[in-house]
Amino acid sequence: MKNFFGMKVAIFAVGMAGSGLAGAQSSVTLYGVLDAGLLYTSKTSSQSNAQNMGRQFSLVSSGSSPSRFGLTGVEDVGGGMKVEFRLESGISVANGGLGNSNGNLFGRQAWVGLDSHYGVVTAGLQFSPLFLALRDTDPRGFSQFGSGLVTYIGNVAGTSIFNSNGISYTSPKVAGLEGRAMLALGGAPGNFQAGRQYSLSLKYENGNFLINSALYDGNSGGTVQTAIPTTLAFEGRTIGVSYKFGNITAKTAFVNYKVAGSFNNNVYSGGLDFIVTPQVDLNGGVWVTSDRDHTANHSIMGALGAQYFLSKRTNFYTQVGVVENHGALNTGLLVNSALPGAKGATVGVDLGIRHSF
Repeated sequence: MKNFFGMKVAIFAVGMAGSGLAGAQSSVTLYGVLDAGLLYTSKTSSQSNAQNMGRQFSLVSSGSSPSRFGLTGVEDVGGGMKVEFRLESGISVANGGLGNSNGNLFGRQAWVGLDSHYGVVTAGLQFSPLFLALRDTDPRGFSQFGSGLVTYIGNVAGTSIFNSNGISYTSPKVAGLEGRAMLALGGAPGNFQAGRQYSLSLKYENGNFLINSALYDGNSGGTVQTAIPTTLAFEGRTIGVSYKFGNITAKTAFVNYKVAGSFNNNVYSGGLDFIVTPQVDLNGGVWVTSDRDHTANHSIMGALGAQYFLSKRTNFYTQVGVVENHGALNTGLLVNSALPGAKGATVGVDLGIRHSF
């Protein structure tokens, strides 16, 4: 379900007499998501050595979707062009602080751009083409619990999700094809490569069928300072497929995370999303991770989820998952409060409520 329901405030700019400028219509939308749940896991990992610290039962923020609020706006400047912006802050419902971001106030997105017949150009803090491609082909819609987002953040933290100093271009869709390109500048004087990040993607969509691929290459260093690491040196690549038949959508994907000085992980995923009724959505998936450099390091995670929509804006959800880690891998179950994961098998259950505005 789409979650950008908002309150729109229309603002009309009136051209001054004699200026020769036509009045331009613009709007600003306030939107957000609040998500809170109860989490139980049979094990809790020590941050230092992945040893089991015992069971946990706690209230968590963002069990299904990242809690956040933001402002987005658009101004029609004529000639088929629009100026757009987005400011988005991640928050924690549990304590009222920042969360689900790079640690800054508007640490999820902060960009301004120009939309025209030739495509969209944006500048500022934004998601990478790699992140967007993986989100499109995740069977559980990048839920915070038991999804490809868990393995993503477990490998690279916020790198390639929250890209500072970014400039990106999204092409118009032609015959079902759409391309994206992003370059993020590190900003270090005398060293253009420090903190430099780039990402490319290509998507083909025709009716119920979608296939996409993407790559990412990022260097450490640069001038970007965030509480959550966003400039790890890593290379990523993915290919994924989605097909919808009736009320069921099947998705499968492959992604490689090659992190400097750490894992070189392949993640294989697949699953189904089933819209049972307009009020009930069921989904599930499996994620298998294997370290290409040390095959003894591997894990498998499976998760099932159900959502019941009281309205377009409010739903209850329940999620059940299990993950089993071998070797040095520490795959967890939930982005907040259950990363990293402990050795062996861990079972988790998450119950919550989500409201969007």
